[in-house]
Amino acid sequence: MIESWVIDDGGTAPVASEAVVEILRSRIGEGRRETWLTGSSGRLSAFVTNTERAMVMLLDGEGDPGEHAVDPGNDGWSEGFVLSSGQHDEYPDEDTVLVGEAFRIVEHIGGAGSWPADARRAVDR
Repeated sequence: MIESWVIDDGGTAPVASEAVVEILRSRIGEGRRETWLTGSSGRLSAFVTNTERAMVMLLDGEGDPGEHAVDPGNDGWSEGFVLSSGQHDEYPDEDTVLVGEAFRIVEHIGGAGSWPADARRAVDR
């Protein structure tokens, strides 16, 4: 059975992988730039964006440092990553990806339960 994912905002309905990008776009349009998804196996996936770049993480569970998508060799910095707590973060661009790539990664994780084979990531464990 493929893992199902639920947006971690009190909802209980699984999100279809083909719907996750539209949901993320809608949330961004509402000013919600941080989205956590909880998998039926207890894994977590995070998406935080400044609308141009995004931090995408996949964790085995609470407390796991996990893995995050990377853009190696990109030496800039981006700010404007607003968390649901109101905290404003900035990240090195090599630790984030363009938002289109982030959408592709999150959609793939939701459908296959794993990173796309060609997605670059860093293991933080």
